[in-house]
Amino acid sequence: MEEVLPVEMDSNTQQQQKVISADVLSFARSYQLEALDNAIRENTIVYLETGSGKTLIAVMLLRSYAHHLRKPSPQIAVFLVPKVVLVSQQAEAVKKHTDLKVGLYWGDMGIDFWDAATWKQEVQKYEVFVMTPAILLNCLRHSFLKLNLIKVLIMDECHHARGKHPYASIMTEFYHHQLNSGISDLPRIFGMTASPIKSKVGNCELSWSENIRKLMTLMHSKVYTCVSEAVLTEFIPTSTPKFKFYQGNEVQSVLFEDLAFKLKMLKEQHESNLKSSDFTKSAAEFARRRTKKIFSALIFCLDELGVWLALKAAESLSSNDIQLFSWGHSGDTVVKNFISAGVQTLKTYLPCGPQWSIGDNIKYDVEMELLSSKVCCLIDSILEYRGLTDMRCIIFVERVITAVVLRDLLNTLLPKYNSWKTKFIAGQNFGLQNQSRKKQNEIVEEFRMGLVNIIVATSILEEGLDVESCNLVIRFDPCHTVCSFIQSRGRARMQNSDYILMVKSGDSVTCSRLAKYLASGDIMRKESLRHSSLPCDPLEEDRFDKETYRVASTEAFANLSSSISLIHLYCSRLPADGYFKPTLRWDKETGTLYLPKSCPLQPIRVEGDKKILKNIACLEACKQLHKIGALSDNLVPDIVMEEAEVEELGNEPYDENQPTFVPFGLVNSVSNNSQTVYHCYFMEFNNKFSYDVSVQDIFLLMRIELDPEIGCMQFDMGFDRGSLSVNFRYKGTINLSPDQVLLCKKFQVTILRILIDHDMNKLTAGLDRCYLEDDLEIDYLLLPAMGKGKYTAINWLAVNSVNPSEVSCKYHEPHIRTKSGLVCSCKLQNALVCTSHPIGKISFYIATGTMELDGNSPMELRGGGVTTYKKYYEQHHGIQLQFEHQRLLKARHIFQVKNHCHGRKQGKEGEVSKAFVELPPELCSIVMMPISDSLIYSYSFIPSIMHRFESLLGAFNLKKMHLDHCARNEIQTIKVLEAITTKRCKEAFHYESLETLGDSFLKYAASQQLFKTYHNHHEGLLSLKREKIISNAALCKLGCSSGLPGFIRNEPFDPNTWIIPGDKPRSFKLKELVAKGKTIYVSGKRKLRQKIVADVVEALIGAFLSTGGEKAALLFMDWVGIKVSFNKIPYDRHFDIQPEKLVNVSFLESQLNYSFHDRSLLVEAVTHGSYMLPEVPRCYQVFTVVIIHYTETGQ
Repeated sequence: MEEVLPVEMDSNTQQQQKVISADVLSFARSYQLEALDNAIRENTIVYLETGSGKTLIAVMLLRSYAHHLRKPSPQIAVFLVPKVVLVSQQAEAVKKHTDLKVGLYWGDMGIDFWDAATWKQEVQKYEVFVMTPAILLNCLRHSFLKLNLIKVLIMDECHHARGKHPYASIMTEFYHHQLNSGISDLPRIFGMTASPIKSKVGNCELSWSENIRKLMTLMHSKVYTCVSEAVLTEFIPTSTPKFKFYQGNEVQSVLFEDLAFKLKMLKEQHESNLKSSDFTKSAAEFARRRTKKIFSALIFCLDELGVWLALKAAESLSSNDIQLFSWGHSGDTVVKNFISAGVQTLKTYLPCGPQWSIGDNIKYDVEMELLSSKVCCLIDSILEYRGLTDMRCIIFVERVITAVVLRDLLNTLLPKYNSWKTKFIAGQNFGLQNQSRKKQNEIVEEFRMGLVNIIVATSILEEGLDVESCNLVIRFDPCHTVCSFIQSRGRARMQNSDYILMVKSGDSVTCSRLAKYLASGDIMRKESLRHSSLPCDPLEEDRFDKETYRVASTEAFANLSSSISLIHLYCSRLPADGYFKPTLRWDKETGTLYLPKSCPLQPIRVEGDKKILKNIACLEACKQLHKIGALSDNLVPDIVMEEAEVEELGNEPYDENQPTFVPFGLVNSVSNNSQTVYHCYFMEFNNKFSYDVSVQDIFLLMRIELDPEIGCMQFDMGFDRGSLSVNFRYKGTINLSPDQVLLCKKFQVTILRILIDHDMNKLTAGLDRCYLEDDLEIDYLLLPAMGKGKYTAINWLAVNSVNPSEVSCKYHEPHIRTKSGLVCSCKLQNALVCTSHPIGKISFYIATGTMELDGNSPMELRGGGVTTYKKYYEQHHGIQLQFEHQRLLKARHIFQVKNHCHGRKQGKEGEVSKAFVELPPELCSIVMMPISDSLIYSYSFIPSIMHRFESLLGAFNLKKMHLDHCARNEIQTIKVLEAITTKRCKEAFHYESLETLGDSFLKYAASQQLFKTYHNHHEGLLSLKREKIISNAALCKLGCSSGLPGFIRNEPFDPNTWIIPGDKPRSFKLKELVAKGKTIYVSGKRKLRQKIVADVVEALIGAFLSTGGEKAALLFMDWVGIKVSFNKIPYDRHFDIQPEKLVNVSFLESQLNYSFHDRSLLVEAVTHGSYMLPEVPRCYQVFTVVIIHYTETGQ
């Protein structure tokens, strides 16, 4: 004899009692506190009437365990509800009375396709999970959640825990399994029910006792209930049962027989069409079953509800709003035609004339059998309450079709009497008006608010719906279980509410059963109290689930109970289209399981107990799918894991603040040597436009010798009046002393700062920063050149112009007064001067010499008239000329620095009326001399030219990083520059065309690589694997790891922000960074979107592809981190088919102008997934990822 195991056997029970103290609510009733005390001490099933506050007891239990649940604790509480509509209701109750974080879960959220990582995130986020039991069962089976994580497990409506219900499976497969294994770390079980018995029971009390005992054993819990109903009476309003009897038909009427015969003939006619049509066997069988099911529904409505409601049922089934044939089976037309014919047949039995309407004369409608006496009884019962202003009525029916058509009837009939509105709520039913969870919740909420007065519902609303204002419940169809009786009666929550039971006259069996149900409360209470003092029995092992396939690494398992649903889940994730839904096919005669063609498994044939043969075959399929990797170690379809990885990749944090690299050829520290070696590059300017000022050549001095590709390059730039060709030539080296270096830097800072800023204060600040120190800086020199050909040299005289005070004239005495003092006229020829006005404005000019005019000379005004220069300056600028007899200077405005990188000619600048201006010398300060206007004009182009040079040098640096990895992969630097230049730069080139080319090649290369590596995988999985390679997130990640963002050019060039070499803005600091083993200098950070980095990776692939072909592109992809190969790998297909017998191979080859070496590929390419015949084991779906020709030839 087996030893009886009491509930108190939990080793952790006494320990829990020490640490768990009741956290009660002030308004809790005495019996609720007593039940809570029991629940804290031991596993408990609370059996109390509907409306007695069982949920509040559960909430107080959660409050008592809250300190075990609050984060960062890894433990959670799980609140299970049997219906989706109850998830939000119970979650709101927990939120209202606790501060715990509550997560809500139901099937429509796509939970079936969540992975372990997603559930881990939920555990870290929430403390109480409110969900349906099937979700928890799946999580436990897949080992996404462990039972030891659950501190409290609440089961609402726990009377469902029987048979193979998820409640029962959770307890048998996990709780009792661990209990019998000696594991003590088990959750506290708390069940709630208004009836501990769900099944039909016999007349003797022994059957009641046995059912209660079974529930206790399965739940491993004691039942708590009140000693008597009187304890609850003062708190809970109880509805008054009322019987309503209607006349039933003992024999079928002539009209019914006639209509039934006609519908049967229609069915047989359309079934014969299936036999004569060229449908596949599976399609014909599907259509035949659908036709039979619809015929049965129409006959039921005709017999039970009447002709009018049978017509409404047929119209409902044929409605375009119902997605009855969503998968497009080829027999759909036959089924649709049958429904349409049925609608027309039923319409012929309705009265003619526009004046007739159903319900105008209910007695007539019943006599004509348009409505049944049962429906008439329902209408009479409802109309008895027509005086209620705030009606809340629930009508319970057994079938979904009944709910749909009664809704139509009441909405047609009741507006003649009042403004009541009717809606229906029903579960999922193929072919009828399926409702989403959201829609059902909306209807319930409208019912609470009074916007809906009547709900016609199936058993989906029997449990848990809490509407305190519900004052009428009608059982249109009788209850089959005591639980259903109690639950539906409990929906009437208002004081003095009614519970109407409709019964056919003379049905003594139903009356007897209902009478027994009315007395059931006292019997169940008595038996529950008797069992509460007894220990729980041990649970007998279920042999059905003894055969289990368990994954050691995760502890996930599949058994005979879960195998079929798991295979259906797997099939649901296979590729589908509008004409085909992949599903398993079970041949009961041979015991063979056929999986869709996109599944790599061959048909599975098993032997054994025929009742569970399909379960056995599916379990074997689960084993095989896991072994080949089609099911993960958590026993979910591999595509779920791939989707999770793709989503995780897309959700990886990306910092848009990316570095900007400075080409390492431009950066150096100041040399400590007495002489610094510079490499000289002669920049020859050839202007392709005419202008009164010529251009002069300039020397670029670098600390390093450039690669010949950069040091000898040539490019054109668009300027105001045409284009300028820039040619680089290497001229050797030069040694400069520190003083010379400082002089050169001072020169270029002065001339470029004036050209860019036109601001003396900024020039002064720039010169203050122009000194030599041992620090990283942009170090190159831009010096004026003189001479041509072999005789070119640095124009040191122009360089020294930065120190005008040191220049003296040997031939003339100083006699002209300027702001810089007395100077001779020589120093005012080819001089850069500035003037200041009393308002603070400073202007720069290029003086070319003196004129024959002085301050008293006449001056023509723009608006007409003549004055003198002296009067002009006094009147317009408030300046009194002190030396009016001095000759005026001839000068021109300094040139504007613009962005000339866009490659477009700009319109000519607006010119003043005179090319030159006249300046009094006494207003001028000499900034530089001697320096020609042509040299200053040439330097105005330098920012744009050097920006292009720096861009090319950066592109070369990127190319060099790649060439160090693969020296053979040559590519033009200008092509690399194009690939890293975005459209935002507004230049003559950008990466978009290369990105399009690279994107296409990347998809092609990744697809063929995946097909070679995973040739047994289906198209959906291959597409996801490809997405992991080619997605923006993946490419951006690879690009960042290769250091690409720092090279990307994403902003139009702005001369005002260009860093002048030798100038050292305080905000500009260079930092060293190592990328791909190379030292790179970073000047700062800028915003760079993830997609831009990904696009540049694709553009670079396109650049290498267009320059060096496929091999060059593949080598670059390998460098970035995309591992693909075009090497042909032998592929043995193991397909024993004869292509010529299945398709006209010769004809197809002639049309394609190609001969296949493996003709089975051609058969596979023209086979749709719905072609479920064993002759062709594969379909074309995988070829949507790759090109057939390439797959077959490897060329």
